[in-house]
Amino acid sequence: MTVGLPMEMPAGGLPPRVRIHEVGPRDGLQNEQQVVPTEVKAEFVHRLAGSGLTTVEATSFVHPKWVPQLADAEDLFPRLADIEGVVLPVLVPNERGLDRALTLGARRIAVFASATETFAARNLNRTVEESLAMFEPVVARAKDDEVHVRGYLSMCFGDPWEGAVPIRQVVRVARRLMDLGCDELSLGDTIGVATPGHVRALLAGLNEEGVPTDAVGVHFHDTYGQALANTLAALQHGVTTVDASAGGLGGCPYAKSATGNLATEDLVWMLHGLGIETGVDLGRLTATSVWMAERLGRPSPSRTVRALAGTASHKES
Repeated sequence: MTVGLPMEMPAGGLPPRVRIHEVGPRDGLQNEQQVVPTEVKAEFVHRLAGSGLTTVEATSFVHPKWVPQLADAEDLFPRLADIEGVVLPVLVPNERGLDRALTLGARRIAVFASATETFAARNLNRTVEESLAMFEPVVARAKDDEVHVRGYLSMCFGDPWEGAVPIRQVVRVARRLMDLGCDELSLGDTIGVATPGHVRALLAGLNEEGVPTDAVGVHFHDTYGQALANTLAALQHGVTTVDASAGGLGGCPYAKSATGNLATEDLVWMLHGLGIETGVDLGRLTATSVWMAERLGRPSPSRTVRALAGTASHKES
């Protein structure tokens, strides 16, 4: 990395620090066709933690039939017990998943809902209302055990089957998740169709219904190259939690038009250039993504990783 770059140029109206919710080990790997060995996943999480990330989503306790890549959750999670100072959330789909997670000592869980009926049916085999009813005892039991609960909400900006999703529809489901007892809400642009104005409008709509900005995180996909622009719009609104995936890994197994997540390195480059603290060592993070890309047998799609790793061309055209 060239010394002094990115050059810090703070801009007004932005938070001084952002917490990156790293989703690479879970959301990033879940759609990989070739099963990644458990020891590689464990090393991946350890390396991410070593780069300064303080939240690393470790795995998902879903039924192996639905996400075979994460069938090793019981084997993986104990291998992370030696990681200190980093929270390791896990995804749970139902009470059975919660039981499995709590048995292994998980103290942060996440449930995943949909803002649209079609995706709820394809992802959860339930209606939106039925899925919320399924989550109710999960969240209640977690809160009784003083476990932190994140609520993922997919298809917040558009749905490949239903098209545009009305803001009021998203706000209604988001409000329901918060009323169940979720501590935090992650707004998912599952197919990457959001634009900055849409982001601002949705955040304002949530505020109007009593959902505070400090309880909201954003989860953008870069399908149309808008992820960083959308992130900046969210930061300008006061959001301080941003989901990202090391090396730009990921997609969604139930929405084929969903391409990779916002790359953590691309996010960190922008944040550091804006003078926003992340606690992340970009060099170590980049090395981690290069390491994982080698194990997956393909280059990282992250532009920052490719630039810093020397794989992008800097020649004048």
